[in-house]
Amino acid sequence: MNEILRDVDVVVIGAGQAGLSSAYHLARTGIEHVVLDHAPRPGGAWQYRWPSLTYGRVHGMHALPGMELTGADGLRPSSEVIGEYFAAYEDRFDLRVRRPVDVSAVREGADGRLRVESSDGVWSARALINATGTWDRPFWPRYPGQETFRGRQLHTANYPGPREFAGARVIVVGGGTSAVQHLLEIAEVAAGTTWVTRRPPVFRDGGFGEAEGRAAVALVDERVRRGLPPQSVVSVTGLPLNEAVRAGLDSGVLDRRPVFERLTPTGATWADGSGVDADVVLWATGFRAAVDHLAPLRLREPGGGIRMEGTRAVRDERIHLVGYGPSASTIGANRAGGAAVREIRRLLARERAGAPAL
Repeated sequence: MNEILRDVDVVVIGAGQAGLSSAYHLARTGIEHVVLDHAPRPGGAWQYRWPSLTYGRVHGMHALPGMELTGADGLRPSSEVIGEYFAAYEDRFDLRVRRPVDVSAVREGADGRLRVESSDGVWSARALINATGTWDRPFWPRYPGQETFRGRQLHTANYPGPREFAGARVIVVGGGTSAVQHLLEIAEVAAGTTWVTRRPPVFRDGGFGEAEGRAAVALVDERVRRGLPPQSVVSVTGLPLNEAVRAGLDSGVLDRRPVFERLTPTGATWADGSGVDADVVLWATGFRAAVDHLAPLRLREPGGGIRMEGTRAVRDERIHLVGYGPSASTIGANRAGGAAVREIRRLLARERAGAPAL
């Protein structure tokens, strides 16, 4: 049987903030495209957030281009508020996202095109915008004794909210915003909590303005320009020192310990001989970029990351990554979507004019 290839100028993979922003700019520019999203419904990674993360507690949410999010109830779960907003956005701009569609591989195709293999068939594209984010690749570090621990181990990616931890002794591992949020709400119902991090947490007191934001993004951007795996923007900004965090520090809930030497069947021990008993280990240890489907294109550098120039992969100008590295924030994803489309428009124009690739 002959394989059916569907031709399109651009394939967008992912329909979170970065993917929808890219689709918006593609539609406005008149570039033929398709958006493939593996999620069952609109909302990007937000649809998987735990119920206790209400919209009012969201750590920054920038509106998508062309449509503000107004009148949202801060007490409603962020998964509901943002899911409904994304659904309305797709409808308003007629983005026609195809879902659920899993992309298994992107390869070199015929005639200088890209071959995008998916559960929805095979697409042939001139360029690709990868907006897959990180939620699908939770990072689970390895420590001695981890396989012997008889309690429950789970990750932020499947955190159910605080109720399931009632009466339990909980170790939370990780130094980011999610770890702090988990601790503050779990401590209200748990028998006890222990916070461990690889490095001492840095709390940011005072405002965080445009200049600070630019400096933080520049640090992340410098890594991806060198072909190193990206760090999150939050990792270089520090933890916001708000009233809830101050209360957690005062009460001892946020009294941090270095990471344990090993896990035991009933808890954890440190090199100094101390230990704690635990029923649950919650790994709030972050995520990695979900880009394994791009492996056939050999984009990675020896340092382990994909070297970027703006949103463009240095090794292949047809590939743009948005929501990756310095654009891994809601406002960064918006800007990256527009930047990627501008470059792709120039690429397509050169192709049609018969000009050589860069």
